[in-house]
Amino acid sequence: MKILLIGEYSNVHNTLARGLRELGHEVCVVSNGDFWKNYPRDIDVSRTPGKLGGMALMLKLWTLLPRMTGYDVVQLINPMFFELKAERLFFFYNYLRQHNKRVFLGAFGMDWYWVDTCTYKKPLRYSDFNFGTEVRTDPEAMKEQKDWLGTVKEQLNKRIATDCDGIITGLYEYHVCYHPVFPEKTRFIPLPIEIPTDIQQQVPHHPIRIFIGISKKRSAYKGTDIMLQAAQDIAMKYPQSVELKVANGVSFNDYQQMMNNSDMILDQLYSYTPAMNALLAMSKGIVVVGGGEPENYEILGEQTLHPIINVLPNYESVYHELEQIVLHPDKLPELKLQSVAYVQKHHDYLKVARQYEAFYKEKG
Repeated sequence: MKILLIGEYSNVHNTLARGLRELGHEVCVVSNGDFWKNYPRDIDVSRTPGKLGGMALMLKLWTLLPRMTGYDVVQLINPMFFELKAERLFFFYNYLRQHNKRVFLGAFGMDWYWVDTCTYKKPLRYSDFNFGTEVRTDPEAMKEQKDWLGTVKEQLNKRIATDCDGIITGLYEYHVCYHPVFPEKTRFIPLPIEIPTDIQQQVPHHPIRIFIGISKKRSAYKGTDIMLQAAQDIAMKYPQSVELKVANGVSFNDYQQMMNNSDMILDQLYSYTPAMNALLAMSKGIVVVGGGEPENYEILGEQTLHPIINVLPNYESVYHELEQIVLHPDKLPELKLQSVAYVQKHHDYLKVARQYEAFYKEKG
């Protein structure tokens, strides 16, 4: 098949492209590299700031239109698949729909179905937008609600979701938002990870090396501010047993280098499931402290490998779980081995690419 992947989210499309190519498909990735993360792509459509940057991107996309036709499959990473205002994306979606055979929408992150479902229906015990029945009121959550609810972004998301051939959900959380509305065309497919060939030794270091990546603009929204505070307090209480490493807004390559040789990583306090960064760490034998709720294992059908140290969305839970590992480091080797096995079993990029391939053909 000839496949066009548009947009990027934490290396999903770049990794998926590698898998699909190994299966014999012709794949082109068009993206902005996911902003500062700068993931690889075949055609760069990154935007410079300001109004002139938007005009320059519009012009570039117009010239690229002939190269985005004749594909068997077009997959959009998100309803906001180019760095343009939502009202401008209707044209590009309609063009892609008209000049290609099938169009698929990825549910991998922020969109109207995610914001609306978590704000009003609240099927999750906690999320980016709710704690139980309470709606979150921190500025970043409220900003996303303002951006998506009752706006042109909402209209665009509904239009694409209703019109496209299939919707792929990458996490349990997003599946519970889309599947009830579009049961016939929504498919959960695990996120793809390229398994390292040089997996580090599964013997923990002494002191235990704990790693956390911080995105300054989204720290409170993702809960890394709370996780960082808990880790700093643990490191202060057990200075001989803990070594804490913090990455602030670095590129993907720099992030990986800093993460390597860690024993544990703190990631996404309000998540039920491990996303790309956490899965990448697990593939290297690094134990994740973050989202590992029972629903995560259930949607995968996993009954034996439970390597994620699941935490509730509060400081006390993170602090407690970290302290348990510091006091009982003998638990780490098994969790490290299970982490690698878990990613190999469910997220190997070739296995995942075959699931995408089957879904594409099913909707053909």
